[in-house]
Amino acid sequence: MIHRTELDLNRLKIPVYTLNTVVVGSGAAGLNCINRLFREMEECGVENPRDQVALLTRGIGMGTSYNSGSDKQTYYKLGTHSESADLPADFADTLTAGGCTHADVAMIEGANSLRSFYRLADLGVPFPHDGNGSFVGYKTDHDPRQRGTSAGPWTSRFMVQKLLAELQRLGIEVFNRHYMLAVVTTGQGADKSARGLLAVDMSKQNEPNHGLVLFACRNVVVATGGPGELYEISVYPKGQMGSYAALFEAGAEAHNLTESQFGLASINPRWNLSGTYQQVIPRYYSTDQEGKDEQEFLNPWFDSMPTLATDVFLKGYQWPFDHDKVADYGSSLIDILVQNEMINRGRRVFMDFRENPRATDGLQPFKLEDLKPEALDYLKKSGAMQATPIERLAHMNQPSIDLYKQMGVDLWKQPLEIGVCSQHCNGGFAVDAWWESTVPHLFVLGELAGTHGVKRPGGSALNSGQVGGLRAAQRIAHVYHQNDMAIEQFKNDAVPVVRRITATIAQIRGSDAPAPDAAAVKKEIQHRMSASAGMVRSLTGVEQALSAARTQWQQIRGQGLRQPGDGWLAAMEIREMALAQLAYLEAVLALLKRGSGSRGSHLVTDPSGKLPHPKIGAEWRYIPENLDLRKEILGLAYDLEKDTFAIKIKAPNPRGRFEGWFENTWAEYRRAEVFAGKQDKDFKPYKIYQ
Repeated sequence: MIHRTELDLNRLKIPVYTLNTVVVGSGAAGLNCINRLFREMEECGVENPRDQVALLTRGIGMGTSYNSGSDKQTYYKLGTHSESADLPADFADTLTAGGCTHADVAMIEGANSLRSFYRLADLGVPFPHDGNGSFVGYKTDHDPRQRGTSAGPWTSRFMVQKLLAELQRLGIEVFNRHYMLAVVTTGQGADKSARGLLAVDMSKQNEPNHGLVLFACRNVVVATGGPGELYEISVYPKGQMGSYAALFEAGAEAHNLTESQFGLASINPRWNLSGTYQQVIPRYYSTDQEGKDEQEFLNPWFDSMPTLATDVFLKGYQWPFDHDKVADYGSSLIDILVQNEMINRGRRVFMDFRENPRATDGLQPFKLEDLKPEALDYLKKSGAMQATPIERLAHMNQPSIDLYKQMGVDLWKQPLEIGVCSQHCNGGFAVDAWWESTVPHLFVLGELAGTHGVKRPGGSALNSGQVGGLRAAQRIAHVYHQNDMAIEQFKNDAVPVVRRITATIAQIRGSDAPAPDAAAVKKEIQHRMSASAGMVRSLTGVEQALSAARTQWQQIRGQGLRQPGDGWLAAMEIREMALAQLAYLEAVLALLKRGSGSRGSHLVTDPSGKLPHPKIGAEWRYIPENLDLRKEILGLAYDLEKDTFAIKIKAPNPRGRFEGWFENTWAEYRRAEVFAGKQDKDFKPYKIYQ
């Protein structure tokens, strides 16, 4: 049983649980980490590991892993079904090709890819294999090979289900309906390290102690996902917002917050429209706000129906918006035209699988036989030459139709309203080779970890989350396994954190009319981020957005937020969102001022730039990328006391040299030295390998 005591602070009685590690987040990355950690501790001989680890989650079955997907959600792994060899070094080269990525971490993701993948397959995730047992791959976006695999539209949901079943088999304690408010640290400067966390039991937030709970632990692992709620136009599950504020306030440095992905998705329900949804070539059209005045809005921009239809097809595995695929009728011109229709013309946009693209504006009628070879050959090889998009979709991917039916939409009977949505953040918090942040004993996994750069292959985030969970578990079990926690010292370290949070709670509960309304602030943040830091950005627009965000943050700090009713947590989350917004805008502005230009999944507009299409308005003029900046990583750190952000520029880490001599590696492994770094010369490993 996990040891429990209590902190009594001015008659505010807060329970304190003492253990080795708390993993925060119940998505695929967090569940994998805690399961791995439990197993590693067992193998190392740690006594009573059930008393040493726990999972803390806002809610089982919430978050992106369980609630998001696409036509056939991709898991990107090292190639296993090919006539040519695929090596971890090749894999790492692909991950770093987009720039701004640490090569040493990319190499680790490659080296541990198959170990992580096969474990999921053994747990029961239904990845398809052929009669020989080979896991056949396919090509995904930014993928030079056929490394993608899939268990269907719900790949990451299957992962969560199987990992959750493993968690239950192991008997690991779960603190469900608990929300992390802050990381407790000890020491200052270079000596600072994590020592626990402060959370709220969401069912008790209106009790005298506000439902606050403290966890005194040597290690904190945070895997709470990406910044979905930051954006007005988003495909993330509603309510999804990672622990950005808590990690910034703890002193963790972020990397590459400038690099988010945007792609076509349905708005209600929220779902990514990649892969076969595009490859079957549905009809695109727009209407006025009342759903009337249907127009084939793509047609006037293309010189032929084969060019238009092939572009739609290519959106399948070129799905995220990519500024490199705009010119000369590139597939990302589709994203610009959708955005132009919605933002500049004020119209609604739809995809309809019941019809092929209609012939208007001088274009010839749609015929599959007229498609360009890349599209036609693919559809022929797939046996997808049926008359309509929905028939082709049913032939190639019936589950992609079924999932919409489960969410209340019958694609045989109705179209989908779509938009270019915020989909994934390639940046996050900086981690080392063990997914440990810049604050020792504080680990960051999944989308919250900044392991990706400007571009990444589709599905690589799932691999990264699994590999990161394994690495963090190994580091903790073999090096950070000892509980040297002095509980009284922890309580002393926790007091200022508790006082800061309770003061904010009191401010929220006591806020009157002059204080900003929490719900209104949330809408302002989301609109500002989509308008200024989304797929389209400009130096002037981001400067204005950051100025407004700073003013808003100072008002929130000084006056609090008004929240109807007794529940203070909703307002606290919006306060955290306001700080996260500041961080993102600070990073984006710093990058634009360095002259980055358009890159990755965003377009930087400027009157001096070039047009993506000769007929489009001047507001779409954009400037090219400064490729030299792919050789650096833009870091961002927050000073809680000064309430300021600092930009830190560094070069990506090189891959390093790998000797690969078995006898030496075996000896180092037996001494458990492979889990330690130069700073761990005095660590005491469990000698289970002798």
